Amino acid sequence: MKPIADRVIIKPAPAEEKTKGGIIIPDTAKEKPQRGEIVAVGPGKDGNLMTVQVGDIVLYGKYSGQEINFEGQDYLIMREEEVLCIL
Repeated sequence: MKPIADRVIIKPAPAEEKTKGGIIIPDTAKEKPQRGEIVAVGPGKDGNLMTVQVGDIVLYGKYSGQEINFEGQDYLIMREEEVLCIL
């Protein structure tokens, strides 16, 4: 997959299975992850270079991006501006 313009493809981190105190979280209570790894970056838009690079671990908004499933893997496609920070 190769994104166009200022879009990035992110592989979301898996949802937490346990709390730090050791309590197991049931599937119905798991929160959607807000962190992931950049797996592809578009060329940029209007001559502006992209800030993020492949391999960066980033934080993004809870409801950001478009969810897709490609070859059995879940990914998010979003604009670079929806990425909140690089960790």
